[in-house]
Amino acid sequence: MHREVRLAARPKGPVADELFEIVEVPVPEPGPGQVLVRNTHMAVAAVMRTLMDEITDVPMPPFEIGAPLNGPAVGAVVAAPGTDLAPGDLVEHRLGWREYALLDADAAHRVEPGLRSDPAACLSQGPTALMGIERGAEVRPGDTVFVTGAAGGVGSLAGQIARQFGATRVIGSTGSRQKADRLMGELGYDAVVIRGAGPIEEQLRRAAPEGIDAVFDNVGGEQLAAALAVANRGARVAIVGALAGQLSVNGTSTSRIELDTLSLLSRSITLRGIALYDHLDLVPQWNRRFAEGLRTGTLTFPHSRLRGIDQAPRALRELTEGRHLGAVIVEL
Repeated sequence: MHREVRLAARPKGPVADELFEIVEVPVPEPGPGQVLVRNTHMAVAAVMRTLMDEITDVPMPPFEIGAPLNGPAVGAVVAAPGTDLAPGDLVEHRLGWREYALLDADAAHRVEPGLRSDPAACLSQGPTALMGIERGAEVRPGDTVFVTGAAGGVGSLAGQIARQFGATRVIGSTGSRQKADRLMGELGYDAVVIRGAGPIEEQLRRAAPEGIDAVFDNVGGEQLAAALAVANRGARVAIVGALAGQLSVNGTSTSRIELDTLSLLSRSITLRGIALYDHLDLVPQWNRRFAEGLRTGTLTFPHSRLRGIDQAPRALRELTEGRHLGAVIVEL
């Protein structure tokens, strides 16, 4: 037998423990061409709150009531009859929220042995961060870069990557002074604007007196509006997420803003919505970059780790409440 976490009810507000049910079910038997994986780690992400709703704007199917949730996971192969995988192989896949996963062989991606010492690092959101910095905001040497949602799993890596691409000033946004201090003290941010500590635009103008050249936007709403107001001529804006809408309560989105198109036109500002499913070729590139960065100390993997599948609902709840810095991982 093994345990899995199922969606018990649709949320009508913030994530709450009663929305989940942990059940014990038989470990499945793999058939030819299938892989049985003993999951060791799974990741939670803000998009999972969105997928708990019956109807979403996210191009992913919502979770079903009474069925296990799903998301990124890594684990060891138990059995894989008729495939090129062998027991003990470490694989990545999308069937987290359960202790054992049964999937088709083409949905299990072998992790290169020895590439990373900690399997949890396989669950970083680095490919999204690299995509937004390199292909979305097109960060260049000498740029001043603004990363919204800088303390999340994506933003905590995006600032580090921006520096690797030559940014000379990196500014982030977050929701507390404690996180701001950690972003500047541990992750190399030069300045941080804090949600709730006054108008974002005023804080951003103080942090970037010479304007902003590139924006990595995870949030939308007031933070994106402030970034556009402070953007220099020729600035590039990557819209990577919309946390202000994804984490909205009672269906009230705060991610929408009005655009002054004449101002954008006159300053030649580029806005680009960009999603990882159109840039999957970056995943192996990121894996190599991240492994090298962890070995040399030029990159770090900020994350929180909770232990036990029974902690998975709490992990998602605390992530949406902004209690953690970096990725949130559940060790199974």
